[in-house]
Amino acid sequence: MYNLTGTPFFGYISIKRIIPKCEKTMSELNTEQRLAVRLAELRLQRGWSLDELSVATGISRASLSRIERSETSPTAALLNRLCAAYGLTMSRLLSEVEEESSLLVREEQQPVWQDESSGFIRRNISPPALHFRCELVEGKLRPGARIDYDAPPIQGLEQHIWLREGGLTVTMGAQQWALKPGDCLRFHLVGKSAFEAHLTDGARYLLVVAKP
Repeated sequence: MYNLTGTPFFGYISIKRIIPKCEKTMSELNTEQRLAVRLAELRLQRGWSLDELSVATGISRASLSRIERSETSPTAALLNRLCAAYGLTMSRLLSEVEEESSLLVREEQQPVWQDESSGFIRRNISPPALHFRCELVEGKLRPGARIDYDAPPIQGLEQHIWLREGGLTVTMGAQQWALKPGDCLRFHLVGKSAFEAHLTDGARYLLVVAKP
């Protein structure tokens, strides 16, 4: 595993320091455990305490501690706050806890992350990688599911949403759009946003994210 400069990042801290009584190596951890270790590593690399991160994200110190110890999984909204604090897109963070990808990303190699509380499933079809500006994501929301984000991980982040099935209402500030299958919404993400799926049909969409 490598960071944006091409140097290894896992191994910066002891796994046992984050997940007590864990006897596994990094390669033996599941995705949720690898995510917990990576989040802890990002905080320690910046020299932040849990209290300082709590102030930066608005997430309680206790919740941050449980997330970093893999005692609970962060919701999509909480993960977005952490990404904003670390200046990473969610796709970038999730790709960093998966194996390094090649030019061909087969279906079984595409990282999948699920937020059970909101009914959100995110598949990184084309995960972030060095030398590529764009990411391709498939999102699925169960009927009536809604996700609210306080702020984007990167202000002005360019996104294109192409709705494939169901219905999706996108809200950004005072603006709102109701998408039908085949519709594409393109924008630069600034401030608060919300995504709400159709009450009976849910939503399945493709999302293109272009880094600045």
